[in-house]
Amino acid sequence: MSTRIAFLKGHGTENDFVIVPDPENAVELPAAAVAALCDRRAGIGGDGLLHVVRSAAHPEARGMADEAEWFMDYRNGDGSVAEMCGNGVRVFARYLQHAGHAVEGDLAIATRGGVKTVHIAKDGDITVGMGRAVLPEGDVTVAVGEHSWPARNVNMGNPHAVAFVADLADAGALFTEPSFAPAAAYPDGVNVEFVVGRGPRHVAMRVHERGVGETRSCGTGACAVAVAAARRDGLDPRDTGLPVTYTVDLPGGTLVITEHPDGEIEMTGPAVIVAEGAIETEWLENAGR
Repeated sequence: MSTRIAFLKGHGTENDFVIVPDPENAVELPAAAVAALCDRRAGIGGDGLLHVVRSAAHPEARGMADEAEWFMDYRNGDGSVAEMCGNGVRVFARYLQHAGHAVEGDLAIATRGGVKTVHIAKDGDITVGMGRAVLPEGDVTVAVGEHSWPARNVNMGNPHAVAFVADLADAGALFTEPSFAPAAAYPDGVNVEFVVGRGPRHVAMRVHERGVGETRSCGTGACAVAVAAARRDGLDPRDTGLPVTYTVDLPGGTLVITEHPDGEIEMTGPAVIVAEGAIETEWLENAGR
C-alpha cells in the first residue's frame, strides 16, 4: 500500500466532510480512524466522512451497481455508520464532477438509504432526490435542560425529531444530544431539529446530528423540517396535487426543499470542494487501533 492516501475536503452549506476516494474499496476505515480524521484539532476535521467507492466493489452496494456506479459509504464524525446524509450527497456529486467521473446533468448515487437521483446544474447548485418522508404515528417529545417540546417524528432514510420553538436560542448550546421520549421511538438515536418561522413557507433551524453534535447544516434534517412545517401549515401535496416548496435557513446557508404530489422530495443547494491533500498511512493505521 502507498505510504499516503489521497483525501479532499468539501462542504455543503458549511456541513463539512473529509472525502476519501477509494474506487476499489481498498482502504481500511475503522470507526476510530474515521473519528481521528474528523477530529478538528488532531485530524483533518469534518462533520463526517465520504468514502467514495464503486458500488460493485462494496458488499453493501453491489445490489445497486446496475443503477448507480458510485456508492457513498457515509460515516458520522464519531466513526459510526449512517444511512444517508443529504448535504453529503451533494458534496459527493461535486467530487465526482471534480474528478471527472460525472458532468453537468443527471446521475445516480448509491447510499445505504437507497439510490439517490442527482442533478448538477450549470449555475453550480446541486439538486438531490431525497425520496419520500415517512411520518410514524405516535407522540414524541424532545428536551434540552428544563425545556421540552412536542416534536414531529419524520424519517428521511434516517430518523428526525422536529420541534417548533419560540426562539432558536431555546435549544441551548447543543453540545450534548437532546433527550427524547419515548425511547422506543428512536432505538438507534435521532437527529433533533429546532425550528422557527421566518415567513410564508420560510423557516430557520438548528440541528443536533446524532454522533456529531450541532452542525452548521443537515440536508435530511432540512427535508424533515420542510415536511413537518408543511403539515403544521395544513399542506400536503398528496392531497392538493400541487408541489410545496419551503426555504430553510441553516447556520451555514440556505436550502430549498420541494415536496411533490407523489411524495418525492427534492433538495437544492450548493456544494464546494475546498482542498486536496494526502493522509500519512502510518498515522491512519495508528489512529485506527
